[in-house]
Amino acid sequence: MKTHSNDSQSGSARERLLAAADELFYAEGVHVVGIDRIVERAGVAKASLYSTFGSKDELVRAYLEEHFHDRQRRVARIRAAHATPREQVIGIFAELDGALAGTAFRGCRFIMATAEARPGDASEAVAEEYRAWLRSVFTDLAEAAGASDPKGLGRQLALLYDGAAVAARMDEDRRGAATAMRSAVLALLDAAIPAKRSARRKAVAAVKSTRRGE
Repeated sequence: MKTHSNDSQSGSARERLLAAADELFYAEGVHVVGIDRIVERAGVAKASLYSTFGSKDELVRAYLEEHFHDRQRRVARIRAAHATPREQVIGIFAELDGALAGTAFRGCRFIMATAEARPGDASEAVAEEYRAWLRSVFTDLAEAAGASDPKGLGRQLALLYDGAAVAARMDEDRRGAATAMRSAVLALLDAAIPAKRSARRKAVAAVKSTRRGE
């Protein structure tokens, strides 16, 4: 069996399979890449894939769940680093902006996987769970910021988040897409959250921060 000197050759069989799947699925597509390619890349026996995941579909599920949990952790860190809901929203999009600018960016893994999915595939279930979570994050932040229609603003922000990833994948001018995204985020926030209400929320947050001794 051919071996490769990269990260997929270290760690447990599960870690190596997930690393190989991540690399190959993201570069070529979930359905294009077969099991033989994955186990060769991971440097494990085919039986290890079946004993660890049961099937390729469950490997796809685990691959997407890893990225879902990673996204949750990164968003949690961003929210913890900013005091107000508005700043947290802007921070989430700023982190996306950084990802879009990277040369390794090929698109959103969830969008890519569901574009290839067949009815009932695990990728559909994980992607829907991820999208419901993303909408809830933006909706909760919109409500905390004082938006008159937090659910509507949450869906708009989630749509913009997805759309920016698609544009960055398809357009040559990634920086232009990022600039347009930042402008659109600020415009949505300014239109949905009255200045007086936003200022009042910021003052309340400052008082709470002081009481906590922050």
